[in-house]
Amino acid sequence: MTDPIADYLTRLRNAIKANHRVVEVPASNLKKEITKILFEQGYILNYKFIEGETPAGVIKIALKYDPVDRVNAIKELKRVSRPGLRQYTGYKDMPRVLNGLGIAILSTSQGVMTNKEAREKKIGGEVLCYVY
Repeated sequence: MTDPIADYLTRLRNAIKANHRVVEVPASNLKKEITKILFEQGYILNYKFIEGETPAGVIKIALKYDPVDRVNAIKELKRVSRPGLRQYTGYKDMPRVLNGLGIAILSTSQGVMTNKEAREKKIGGEVLCYVY
């Protein structure tokens, strides 16, 4: 597999389209950080890191749905920076996703964070994905 982050986002997208409640993805440190950000921002209901099933472990993610009309909290997941075409940004040209309603997840020198946190700390980095 050449792009594990794209695989992670695709597994989430497919689970959302199939109306699954829980999705399992192979774990890595970067995927764990992205999952923590999705939880903190309210896009997923819960998550759990399970060690031992595979060498790196597994991440179980409980997807968040509206109880009334069964609409998922995540409308779209879009991979921005790919292995063949990296997308970097400085803090001055930080992307605004859906005019501030969505988030961009960045990999910076100080860890994985959202575009809002990176703008406050005045650091740039690689734009991993957009979530809204």
